[in-house]
Amino acid sequence: MICQICQKNNATVHITEMPLDLDTGTEPSELTEQVVMDKHICPSCAGQLNLPHMEVVSKNTMDIWKLLQMSTNSNAADPKLTCPDCGMTLAEFRSKGRLGCANDYELFRQHLDALLLRMHNASEHVGQVSELDEGEVERKAQISTLREQLEIAIRDEAYEAAAELRDELNTLQGG
Repeated sequence: MICQICQKNNATVHITEMPLDLDTGTEPSELTEQVVMDKHICPSCAGQLNLPHMEVVSKNTMDIWKLLQMSTNSNAADPKLTCPDCGMTLAEFRSKGRLGCANDYELFRQHLDALLLRMHNASEHVGQVSELDEGEVERKAQISTLREQLEIAIRDEAYEAAAELRDELNTLQGG
């Protein structure tokens, strides 16, 4: 293929251009007409156009093999990460797709967050709530927050604060 600009050299640089929606700065939707332009140019003409690019680095097979091994090793599951309660490892969680016990939620938290973000584009529930009124939902959220604060107070041995939090929890729970 010959360069479309100079009409002399072999075209080794191939560019595909898609127009952007000028209002939003994004690609046009499927409903609008899309005009895709392909350009085939030589490296010297591409250099004159000041196109964004990466320099091609020549790698031999051994260098590529080393890069692949490093990538595999860095993505491998941490064999040390094992639940002390149920014995589940990160590799088991990834293969089964289920957790073994309640402790696993905290132990594998960073991996769960990444998984939820990939699956749902969120790590918190933002959908509809069951048929509870707004006051009941707020009360349940407050109870959950108080329980977390109570656990922290007990862990820090702040027993007076823990007693106050316990009493407040009892009041909210109606007991």
